[in-house]
Amino acid sequence: MKSRLVQIGNSRGVRLSKAVLDHAALSEDVEIIAEPGVIQIRSASRPRAGWAEAAAGVDPTPLLDGATGSAFDDSEWTW
Repeated sequence: MKSRLVQIGNSRGVRLSKAVLDHAALSEDVEIIAEPGVIQIRSASRPRAGWAEAAAGVDPTPLLDGATGSAFDDSEWTW
């Protein structure tokens, strides 16, 4: 697809059609990466996205240690 840079105030931009945006499935927040001769537009990634769902699926049983005592715990002591 070819397009032209258009004047937008003091800046220049590219108009993207609804069909292109729908196909790319971009949200409101995007990341723009500029390199010589290339501009990439990507969905903005959220740090730790999906962590809550991943943590919900973890069985916490192997992560918890059983009660471990020591000789100090077995003897009587006072504050």
